[in-house]
Amino acid sequence: MTVPPAVLPRRSPSGAGLRSHASPIEMAGLASAHSHAFQRALRARTQTGSGRHDSFWTWRKLMYTLVDRLEPQDLFDIAAFAYAELAMSGVTAIGEFHYLHHARDGRPYADRLEMAEALIAAAREAGVRLTLIRTVYLRAGHGQEPDPAQRRFLDTDVHDALRDVQDLASRHRNEPLLNVAVAAHSVRALDATALREVARFARAEDLPLHMHVAEQPAEVEQCLAEHGCRPLRLAARCEMLDTRFVAVHATHLDEDEIALLGAHRAAACICRGTERDLGDGLPPIGPLLRAGAKLCTGTDSHCAADAFDEIRAIELDERCRTLTRSTIAAEQLLEIGTCNGYEALGMPVAACGADRVLLRGDDAALCGISDALLPQALVYAATARAVQQVSVDGRIIVSDGVHRRFEPLRERYLRCLRRLELL
Repeated sequence: MTVPPAVLPRRSPSGAGLRSHASPIEMAGLASAHSHAFQRALRARTQTGSGRHDSFWTWRKLMYTLVDRLEPQDLFDIAAFAYAELAMSGVTAIGEFHYLHHARDGRPYADRLEMAEALIAAAREAGVRLTLIRTVYLRAGHGQEPDPAQRRFLDTDVHDALRDVQDLASRHRNEPLLNVAVAAHSVRALDATALREVARFARAEDLPLHMHVAEQPAEVEQCLAEHGCRPLRLAARCEMLDTRFVAVHATHLDEDEIALLGAHRAAACICRGTERDLGDGLPPIGPLLRAGAKLCTGTDSHCAADAFDEIRAIELDERCRTLTRSTIAAEQLLEIGTCNGYEALGMPVAACGADRVLLRGDDAALCGISDALLPQALVYAATARAVQQVSVDGRIIVSDGVHRRFEPLRERYLRCLRRLELL
């Protein structure tokens, strides 16, 4: 295993004169390669169920009630605060899996990209890198009528959606902190013909291609019923798999699918905070790595915002799945949380090393740690509390643990929640 040197933490020269074990710790910027920023407004509000029959699907109904009310200004206010909060946990690069496209009646806005532009403006306000992953969403499922809230997601034609991707890339081609990618929402939301079209487009445009894959057993069952195969096998049939493909969640894979992902050196984006919250299950982390797949992490629904917890959860949950300890080296877990995410978002890996996070060496969680054990300490003990400073492309966006725009962004977020009658 060879980990890029920029990923490995080190004591910062800025700590000269301090006791060595209290010196600040410098590390590469963290990446959240899968985000639905608007869902930040749901935090804690979906945790009040009775416990009887609560599942991903009951959570989705609550999410749809929020979707039905959001306007572009709301999306900006929620996303800007969500991105700033992530920055305060050391995140410097975010992949926004964007499928909330249209007005409340399901019609496109006069500017078809208005909601995407709200997210881009939010990232600009927060000072983070963003890959806007414009997501194609054509149906509720095979033979299913869409929920009224899903009208805001649905494109009438795959080519309209792909033109949106091209238009976004054209508008923002000269912005160094912004990338554009494309996604197929899931095998539920596109038929095989559309999946092939999206795959051809991604390859022709040299874009990362993301897709939710096998998050829920019901998705697998629906795919088997419609296509006679499991989701990742369908993706292979539709020529989606290559080194730029990112399978989000990849929770319920069989051995054949794991081998397919690894053979193509594709990635799996693991979002343990959200997957735990929704009761999704345990992904096959060890088999994926042994097969040759790359892993990265995402904060997905923003039910919490601690990038360090997302990293350590990959290993700790794998221990629970396998009943063993120490299955993945700490250095490799740091690579998963940093440059692997940048790569999955189509960002240069060099940018990961250029974006820097400074941690308090005297933080209680890191007290008494020798330099040799810094990787292990960061993975298994550090929290967002330890983050002292964050810089993106040389610009400091977090100082003394607080985002430089935190107060105005918080006030806008709270006004938005009141406007949505969530406060």
